[in-house]
Amino acid sequence: MGNVVRGAVAFIPSDRCQRFLVGDLKEMPLDRTLDLSSRQLRHFPLAACTFSELVKLYLSDNRLSTLPPELHRLQKLQLLALDFNCFEELPSVVCSLRQLNILYLGNNRIYKLPKELAELTELKSLWLETNCFTKFPCVVCRLPNLKTLHLGYNQFRSLPADLARLNDLRSVWLAGNLLNEFPLVLLEMHCLEVIDVDRNHIRYFPALSHLKGLKLVIYDHNPCINAPMVGEGVRRVGRWADCSDDEDNEAEAMIYALVSDINSGSI
Repeated sequence: MGNVVRGAVAFIPSDRCQRFLVGDLKEMPLDRTLDLSSRQLRHFPLAACTFSELVKLYLSDNRLSTLPPELHRLQKLQLLALDFNCFEELPSVVCSLRQLNILYLGNNRIYKLPKELAELTELKSLWLETNCFTKFPCVVCRLPNLKTLHLGYNQFRSLPADLARLNDLRSVWLAGNLLNEFPLVLLEMHCLEVIDVDRNHIRYFPALSHLKGLKLVIYDHNPCINAPMVGEGVRRVGRWADCSDDEDNEAEAMIYALVSDINSGSI
């Protein structure tokens, strides 16, 4: 019943209804974190734009499709979560938040990114999974400090050669796309620690043993005729990986730990 009431109230643009959805936003939280997730919001509460010292802002699981230009005031913001909303395009005001380290945009309807995204030079973790990209968003290749890129469950078929410019990239998650071949650009990225190409259409894997930083390769659910050759100590998740049950459990534990690290911002 609570969500039904919130959903109905969200259509009424009065101050009283806004307070019902988000509470009384008079004082900035002491931890400089504001969590407005799962409030059925259709409009961003402008009162939050007065919190100029805010560091983390969670707006996940709402019904947002736009953001106000006043969001520009939050210049100390380092984490912004916009996942599970109704965005078709990234609001340009987000690109003015120059201190952003982590940006969650997964589970929206986004099909392109603005060229201004390249202005987020401090960005380290970008989540774009489960959107509507039919082509790899090339502006991503202009984010010099990016360490984690999650583009799983979109609809693109290839990666650009310019991806190799991301010298700090450590993990790339590409599951659930339309890759017919293993992206050759990844063979040039010697700092990669995690490669996830699960659930694509890859039939053949080249050797990855020259990637000395590699720790984990996930290639399951591909119609492949071989397993990728990897260096000693690298975990593989997929057909012919020759792992015992204990090793499979260790690989699952590694995946869980890596995802936890990413969520906490340590990767």
